Amino acid sequence: CARLDGHPDVAGVGLARTDDGYVLRRNLRKAVRNVPANVDGVEVTCAVLGSGETARALPVIRIDAPDGNYDFEHKYFSEDTGYHCPSGLPPAEETEIQRLTLAAYRLLGCRGWGRADLMIRASDRKPFLLEMNTSPGMTGHSLVPMSARAAGIGYEELCLRILADAALDTPARAVQGAAQP
Repeated sequence: CARLDGHPDVAGVGLARTDDGYVLRRNLRKAVRNVPANVDGVEVTCAVLGSGETARALPVIRIDAPDGNYDFEHKYFSEDTGYHCPSGLPPAEETEIQRLTLAAYRLLGCRGWGRADLMIRASDRKPFLLEMNTSPGMTGHSLVPMSARAAGIGYEELCLRILADAALDTPARAVQGAAQP
């Protein structure tokens, strides 16, 4: 259940939820018609910590990849990709990215930690949510720890906060019946 047309107001307008495969395919086709084929602009990412109404967006990271091509090579191997945190975006724009990210995170029922990737269209500065990563990288040089450092949260504290918010989704009886080592 998620808005796919890039509209920043994800309060419920335009949402569709179903368990019926036919209805899902029909709604996806309809939604995809509203998504621009290519968004030319600035790529940013915004991490979130927590759950529900207490979830908090961390500082936005602006990504500068060579020729605007943030592909596998430029994510993991290139020394030419720049990561800017603070982002250097106008404060109102950064706040809007954080608001949109939190709205999507909550709407999707995410918890613990996550990271949204977005594009800001160059022509009108309109943000488009590309994806919500519900298990983003947590190495010392990953984007979530980078954003947390900018918010004054060290790596150890970040890991402890994520662990403190962790929950087991498996029913208790299934855990009790599990084989013991």
